[in-house]
This record gives sequence, structure tokens and C-alpha cells, in this order.
Amino acid sequence: MSVAAIANLSWNDALARLPKDALPAPLAAFWHDRADAGAPMRDRADVLADTLSILASLNADAEVLAATLLDALVDVETLAAEAQVEVPERLHVLLEGQRAASRVWALHRDHGGGRNPEGMRRLLLALVRDLRVVPIVLSRQLSRMRAAWRLPVEEQRALARMTRDIHAPLANRLGIWQLKWELEDLAFRVLQPEDYLRIAQSLDDDRSGRERYIDTVLELLRRAVAEQGIEADVAGRPKHIYSIWRKMQRKALPIEELYDLRALRVLVEDIPTCYAVLGLVHALWVPIPSEFDDYVARPKPNGYRSLHTAVIGPAGKTLEVQIRTREMHAQSELGVAAHWRYKEGGSAGGATMDKRIAWMRKLLEQAADAAGEGEAAPLHGIDSDLVEDRVYALTPKGEVIDLPQGGTVLDFAYAIHSMVGHRCRGAKVDGRIVPLTQALRTGQRVEILTGKTAEPRRDWLQPSAGFLASSRSRDKVRAWFNKLDRAQNLREGRELLDRDLRRMGLLHADLAPVLGKFNAQTEDDLLVLVALGDVGPNQVGRALLDLEKAAQEPEPPLPALPAKPAAPALPGAGAVTVQGVDNLLAQVARCCQPLPGEAIVGYLTRARGVSVHRPDCAAFLRLAAKEPARVLPVEWGTRRSGQDVAVRVDAVDRKWLLKDITTLVAQLGVHVLALRTEPMRGGSGRVRVQLQARVSDYEQLGLLLARLESLPGVEAARRA
Repeated sequence: MSVAAIANLSWNDALARLPKDALPAPLAAFWHDRADAGAPMRDRADVLADTLSILASLNADAEVLAATLLDALVDVETLAAEAQVEVPERLHVLLEGQRAASRVWALHRDHGGGRNPEGMRRLLLALVRDLRVVPIVLSRQLSRMRAAWRLPVEEQRALARMTRDIHAPLANRLGIWQLKWELEDLAFRVLQPEDYLRIAQSLDDDRSGRERYIDTVLELLRRAVAEQGIEADVAGRPKHIYSIWRKMQRKALPIEELYDLRALRVLVEDIPTCYAVLGLVHALWVPIPSEFDDYVARPKPNGYRSLHTAVIGPAGKTLEVQIRTREMHAQSELGVAAHWRYKEGGSAGGATMDKRIAWMRKLLEQAADAAGEGEAAPLHGIDSDLVEDRVYALTPKGEVIDLPQGGTVLDFAYAIHSMVGHRCRGAKVDGRIVPLTQALRTGQRVEILTGKTAEPRRDWLQPSAGFLASSRSRDKVRAWFNKLDRAQNLREGRELLDRDLRRMGLLHADLAPVLGKFNAQTEDDLLVLVALGDVGPNQVGRALLDLEKAAQEPEPPLPALPAKPAAPALPGAGAVTVQGVDNLLAQVARCCQPLPGEAIVGYLTRARGVSVHRPDCAAFLRLAAKEPARVLPVEWGTRRSGQDVAVRVDAVDRKWLLKDITTLVAQLGVHVLALRTEPMRGGSGRVRVQLQARVSDYEQLGLLLARLESLPGVEAARRA
């Protein structure tokens, strides 16, 4: 469409491009009223009308066109709510996606400026829930570029840079050539006017001659395929200016040595006919062997398929010929984002289109920019169901950081740079201080708070602590500790392991029987593995518990017990089972409060049945020393209920400390029974938080303690 034709479009022209009944009647009337009243619009009427025309050429559905029209009205949903007009959910999602795209454009304009265009493109695709938004933003950008001549020079350049960095590569990746070519040329004309003018003038010098030449060879090829009884559409096409410049730069050739300035395109019904026409072209004119590409057998990464060959045509002039089926051409022109149905012996099913739409996300995962000729690495597994498994968060300067799903703020720090991660002491997400274990969501802005020295912590390597979700981040932490001398790793490993074994009542257990389980030759080797995060201290504790449980043998009943023959309690018959004894009341001792999963031992009381203790409980040790005959072997059953436990947290007194503790406890599904805070002796600004909670088992307690210790300002979290 010419510049003059675009400039003369009006609001009525925009409305005329909307299919009948695309908008519910109340919403259509509301839009009419606001437009007539001069409500703020994002674009001029001619830009909106042109955007709708482009979308119509892509076979966009009525919902897409309606959402495009509505989004032109600034704050449309706020105004609709005030007018008590309901916006349907599907239109709401499309409007939400366009607002997300606007936020990405603002980031590019204010911060990114082309430094990380790939990250910006990924962020856009991650924020958009309905992928039909992508053709909308591409079409709108093309309309804005067509009308950019009205803007001041600096605004033109800013718009062109965004087009070059984001929109044109997106159109190329998604195979929407119809938009890609014009977006590239318009941006090229604004950003490099001298190069654009030089190439345009060199083409214009011989334009009429090239057109007459194309008409001649078109007629020759049409007659040749007709004589062979082949039904084909043969047409010529000009190569767009940006593509010519890119090829000149890549191949370091002058424009005179490019083979595809004059090009023909042949459309046929099926793939065998493509190769038949290829043979016919090579028989008609002399082929140039180095210029043959078979994108039918080996499609480009963005799905483009066609046969390309270059020949020496009449008068010794080079000529490019592209041969493809009509289905291939429909895809190359409209792309995988268009809602088209190519009919050939029936209609393509909706599932096929859904798969193509899902493919859009996979295409954006390629790091290399395939804008010019599709040189990106081949994609694998594009036919499988695709799930978005990445998170795209932002630095304060607007840089996009790519993380795996579940990535934490500490992962974010390591993704910026290893030393930023090593020096990380805290973080703010959208202006609020959060713990290092905070999982991020796409679009959040993260500020990392660093110290002067690199001091990564050993427990960052423990998966149960929840600090790191990325294996790359853990490798960086592990590499740091690998550089330390063995003596320091031994000390750190012993401290980590003793802390967990003390919780499990296994502090002085012999480690030798479990060394083989972790491929360690000596106890020192095991300590180093713990220090480097290759083995978790909880894994060692569990191995010792399993070993202890396997070694236990049933003991005969005590003489003082009832004479009735006792059958062993069935596994899982209760919360605790007493080996060799039936119908005995068993209760958890209040002095040490053992939890399911811990090592336990029973003591037969005179009036309250069997009292269950931890083996290192001081009260149990005193009782057992006086009357060892009352000690009974017990084990946990499968019927387990929540168990009360006391936890002590020592921390620096700070704002929001209790809120962070209670939020963390709630996230872990732990029920709080009581909470008390008291200042610690010495008046040093430190407090002790006494927490009474109900946990399901020892594993949940271990996770709770580890996560509590990860909170900012917490010095220690222990079982009281």
C-alpha cells in the first residue's frame, strides 16, 4: 500500500475492516462512543486500519481483529469497566498479551537498546499466554514503520532499531516472510539511508530491463512446463533491498555478482513434481552447481521448504529459480502463526495447527540469530508437546536473564556472573527484600545485594535447602570449594555432617559401614564429598539409619509382661510398633519428641505403657542405666500423624523477621502451634524465636531447619 493511500485511511476505514459481529454489540457501541468522543488512542486511525488490513491478509480470525481494534483505545478495560461493559475472557487474554508486549518495547527503549535482543524476544514469548498476539504486534509494527515518515528523526530511528532487533527476527523465525521482508527494508532505510539509497539506485538503473527480462524467461518456462503436461503457476519476484545488502556483506561480493537479483518462482501440486520441474529447468538453462539448495529434503530451522537453483539464462544473465508446492508457499508467505487451512484432499486438522503454534515457542529457544538466511542450528523434537520451562527475569538495567523453571534469586545472581553469585548476600524482587531461596517468575525485576568478599556457603549445594535450582549454578559453587585445600574441605565437611547427625541422634556413629554406598575409600573422602555437595549429609544419616534398622533383631518378651503369647505387631499397625509385644500403649516422650524417620528406642514405664525416646535422650539414658531390662526395641509404623516439635531460631533483630519466618513455615505446610520471641542476653540486637510446630516427619523438620537458616539475619535454627 502506498504512503498516500495509508495516510488517507480513517476511523471508518478501520471499523470497516472488522468482520461483522466480531465484537459483542454492547462492546461495539462502547468503542464507537469512545472513538467519537475523542478518547486517547495508541495510534492514528490510518495506522490502525492498515494493521487490520495486514492481519486480514494473514487470515487472522475475528477475535484477533477485534482485540487489535480494542487495544487501540488506551486503558480500554478500565473504560469498559466504568461503562459496565464486559470484555469476554478470550479478548481479555489477547489484550493482556498486547500490554505485555508494550512492556517489552518499553524495556527495549529505556534500557535494552539492542544489547540483548534475543532475551527480549524470549521474554515476549514467555509473557504472552495466547500466541495469536505475536501476529498482532508484528502487523502493528509494520503499520507504524510505514507511517514513520511523519515522526522526528530520532523517533524514527528508535522505532527502526526495535523493528530490526525484535520484530523482523521474530517474523523470520516464525516464517512470516510477507511481513519480514518489508520490516527489514523499512528499518534498513531509516538506520542506514546511504546504503539503502545506493542499492536502490543501482537496482532502479536497470529496473525496466530486469522486468522485461523476467517477463521473457517467465514465458519460456511456462511453455516448457505446459509441454510436459505439468500444471504450474510461474511468477517473478524482486529481491528486497535489505536481503541484497546482507548477501553482499556476508559473501563480500559486489551487487553485480549476486545470482538472485532476477528470480522466478514455480508452484506445483506435490513434491515429485517439484523435482520434475527442477530437471526441466536444468535442461532448459545451464545450472550453476554451487548455487543449488534442497530445502525440501533439509528444511531450514524455521520450517521453510523449497528447491533453489541458479542458472545462466538467456543473454548470459544469472537467474534464480525457486520451486515448491502450493502448501509450502502458503506456509512461507503466511507462516506458522497464521490461521490458514490449506485444502488438498481435505482440511488440515486443528491439532496440526495447534502443533505449529506450539512450535513458535521452540523456535525462540535458538540462541543464534537466523534473520538473514536461516543459518541457525537444526531443531530437534519439534513434533513433541512443548512446555514452557524457562523463566525470564530482569536486572535493574532491563537486561533479560534466562533461568530454568523454579530458578531462585541466587540462580539469578550466578547467571549474571560467578563472582556476583559468590558475593551474593541478599536480593530485592520488585523492590522487596526476599530470601535467597525465593523462586522467580517471568517479568520480575531483581536486584542482587552483594558483599565485598566472595563467601559462598556449603549448604547452597544441598538440594533440600532450596537455594539453587540450576545445575550450572551448583557447578559454579562446587568449583569454588574445589579450589580450597583439602584440610579446609575436611573441616567444613565434618561440620556439615555432624550438624545433621546430631539432629538424628547419630553424632558418634561409625561411618565405615556406609563408605561403599558413596564410593568413598576413607572417612576423609566422604567428608570431602559432603563439603563439595556431591553427597548430602542427610543421605549419610539415612544410610546409617537404614543400616541400624536392618541390624536390629527381635528380642524375646520380658518376664514381667503378660503371659499371653504375643504375636509381632504387623508393620504399619500403628504410629509405633513394639517388636515381640502386642497390645501395648506406646507414646512419644515429651522430653526429646522423636519424629518419624529418626532412630528411636522404647522404655517400658510402670503406668503409661512404652515411652518412645531418641537414643541420645538424656532422660532415657538415665532410666536405662537404672533398669536396662525395661528397654525395648521399637520402630516407626506407617500410620503416622503430625508430631509436635520445638524449634529455636537465633537471629539478628530486623524488620519483617517474624513475617519471613511465618511465611516460610506456611510455604512448607508446617502448622504453627505457638510462637514466642525474646531478646538474647548481652543487648547485642539479637533475638531468639521459640517456635512450637507440628511436622509430618524428620525429613520435613530437616527441610524446615535448613530453610530457616537461609533467611537473612538468621544465625542458627535448631531443634529445642
